[in-house]
Amino acid sequence: MPVFFIVYYLVPMKLKNIVLFIGSLIFYGWGEPKYLILLGVSILVNYFAGRLIDRAKRRNGAVRPALIGALVFDIGMLFFFKYINFFIDNINAVAGTGLSRVDITLPLGISFYTFQIMSYVIDLYRGKVKVENSIIDLGTYLCMFPQLIAGPIVVYSDVSEALKSRVISLSEVEEGLKLFILGLGSKVLIANSAGALWKELETTGYSSLSSPMAWLGMLAYTIQIYFDFNGYSMMAIGLGKMLGFKFPKNFDLPYTSLSITEYWRRWHMTLSGWFKEYLYIPLGGNRRGPVRKVFNLFIVWFITGFWHGADWNFILWGLYFFVLLMAERAGLGRFMEGNKVIARIYSLLAIGFGWMLFAISDLRQLGVYLSRLFIGGVSNEILYYIRNYGVILLLGCLLSSGLGNRLYDRIKERRLIVIPVLTGIFVLCIAYLADASYNPFLYFRF
Repeated sequence: MPVFFIVYYLVPMKLKNIVLFIGSLIFYGWGEPKYLILLGVSILVNYFAGRLIDRAKRRNGAVRPALIGALVFDIGMLFFFKYINFFIDNINAVAGTGLSRVDITLPLGISFYTFQIMSYVIDLYRGKVKVENSIIDLGTYLCMFPQLIAGPIVVYSDVSEALKSRVISLSEVEEGLKLFILGLGSKVLIANSAGALWKELETTGYSSLSSPMAWLGMLAYTIQIYFDFNGYSMMAIGLGKMLGFKFPKNFDLPYTSLSITEYWRRWHMTLSGWFKEYLYIPLGGNRRGPVRKVFNLFIVWFITGFWHGADWNFILWGLYFFVLLMAERAGLGRFMEGNKVIARIYSLLAIGFGWMLFAISDLRQLGVYLSRLFIGGVSNEILYYIRNYGVILLLGCLLSSGLGNRLYDRIKERRLIVIPVLTGIFVLCIAYLADASYNPFLYFRF
């Protein structure tokens, strides 16, 4: 990365996209070289589809065939690599057939970059963006390494101007480096530490958990996934600033929400925005009456769950939030508005239960875990885990409440304080990564 940035800053603007494109391909190939060709084919198909859409518009020809062709390819690739074995397994289970599974692995980041390139061809069809005539620029957009495999989801219109011309200032580079270190600290120091507790409980077995341990485990995973995902997003946004791009914010203290409706305005905001713009509104949104609106929301949340993973627990996770959102629209939300303490407790419990649906793919084991929350009894082992993990869990709770943001806002312009603090965080991260064996990558499903 240091070598890449030195080259990137030294070359003139007309060469920066080439350097970024090649650097991003090296980054992706370092993790998964065999699927570089799939990434390249995705760029080519959507580039030429975009050119065909633009040509058809200028000549008053048929525009839809090129759009449909691009979407069939994009969704087809995602379906084949991510979902084909899910459907084979379920067909075998229902019909008693003996269809063989396809021996494939899921390409890194395919869910993210597929949604991104779809936004380009759809917005081009709608007339919201201009055609990209440079295949290097389009490839740079799709492959940009900071957010390639873990988001945030950057639609083409967010960066189209910056792809052509951008100013890289020292202050933006400095701010980007700060965000990168804070994101790295969130991932490595907090998410990994909380995740180690969750992993230990998984290894022990859910059936042996006491009720206090089951609740502690739910808290640990709730902290892990937020600081992991938010940490990756902060690193991506920080690196984007260092490159001269402004990526959209992806999280806004979601655990401070007073309802599930508010929570989904604050959690993974780029995904929520994508589904609203490219699925909910095209389905008709709320323009076709209350029944159709509920149906549209059902489809959106079914696909939201399925997008997160090819298993039934993810579908249940999406539908779980659909039910809660419908309940809030039906009157629960108005009740919560006048009872903030109850609203806070309800939201945190609903989020925590939702993460258990997300984390445990085996539905039988999910039932076991949820039962242990209430009928697991009590044991003294909780004291051991509190001694070992209590500080990191407390820190996670405090920082997810917004305390960390407020403290950082106070010191971020005071270099004599912020530089030693961030240097200390960075050194601790390097020490942890060099010494610890537990460094999970939660986005292999994407």
